[in-house]
Amino acid sequence: MTTKKIQKFIAERRPTPYLVVDLDVVADNYRKLASAVPQAGIYYAVKANPAPEILSLLAKMGASFDTASVAEIDMALAAGVDGGRISFGNTIKKASDIAAAHARGVKLYAFDSEAELDKLAKAAPGAKVFCRILTSGEGADWPLSRKFGCEVEMARDLLIAAAKRGVLPHGVSFHVGSQMKDTNAWDAAVAQAAWIFRECEAAGVQLSMLNIGGGFPTRYRKDIPAMQSYGEAIHASLARHFGNRIPSEIIVEPGRQMVGNAGVIDTEVVLVSKKSSKESRRWVYLDIGKFGGLAETMDEAIQYPIVAAKKGPVGRVVIAGPTCDSADVMYEKADYRLPLDLEAGDRLEIRATGAYTTTYASVAFNGFEPIKTYCI
Repeated sequence: MTTKKIQKFIAERRPTPYLVVDLDVVADNYRKLASAVPQAGIYYAVKANPAPEILSLLAKMGASFDTASVAEIDMALAAGVDGGRISFGNTIKKASDIAAAHARGVKLYAFDSEAELDKLAKAAPGAKVFCRILTSGEGADWPLSRKFGCEVEMARDLLIAAAKRGVLPHGVSFHVGSQMKDTNAWDAAVAQAAWIFRECEAAGVQLSMLNIGGGFPTRYRKDIPAMQSYGEAIHASLARHFGNRIPSEIIVEPGRQMVGNAGVIDTEVVLVSKKSSKESRRWVYLDIGKFGGLAETMDEAIQYPIVAAKKGPVGRVVIAGPTCDSADVMYEKADYRLPLDLEAGDRLEIRATGAYTTTYASVAFNGFEPIKTYCI
């Protein structure tokens, strides 16, 4: 997506590469999500794009924040919220970081193992804790399975144990995978969470929070379902599996949905070449690549729309970055086509790049500076 504001900004020809984010689009995305899941508290995933302007805007609109580190917690606090509106959602935390978050007033913590529960009990006594369960990630363009979460039986046992450890067993969380285009993908995990709620209640432990994670997509090269369709499917799942005892607190953790389509990367073509005189497909090298913020092009999983200012006949291309690393090739298998008269010095727009770009950029690989962000 691009907007008139973004087009006007790009027309001023700043040095590339850079990301420009239209804050009006972010605000509109927040309103769409809030309308689709009105029963849920919105905890924006700071890792998606931590630009201070974005965090401040969302804080003013009523968002809370999902954080993965003490640094992100401090970003959320600087945006104007208190610790009560912050979740430490990373299941892999140092004990010292848990203590630092607790000292900052953070009350909500994720875990998925007995060892992590031990750390929470010692470093954040009295905190609310929620256990993350495994999901398959099937159907997501960027799956988040295996590394995070535990089996449902273990989650039940951990939450029951938590009640005896000086922390408050608060609920269950899961994540169906990023860029999930199946609106029914939440159903199986909601069913598992409902089972855990019932099992814990039978053991005398009352849970009250269900965190259904993120996964809501942004539009790249293909259409996606409307946000309202996700809300309707999720509400139906909650009613189906929890009946009239839907948890009193529902949390969603949007990242990509909130900022993805709000950003455009302006990039310059560095070189156009061929590997053989017999080959018709050209290699197009840009001044940004995997190490400059486009890490999600790994395995060509996320396919950003790429638009040239030049019009006219187009041909197939391989698109690569500028670094001295052979892994810095974004698209070779996907069918990308760019103008036949494209040449060094031309500009391209890489659209829908508001999420997971600036935060994935290397500090200075090959001496290239991290990508700059402009919020307008």
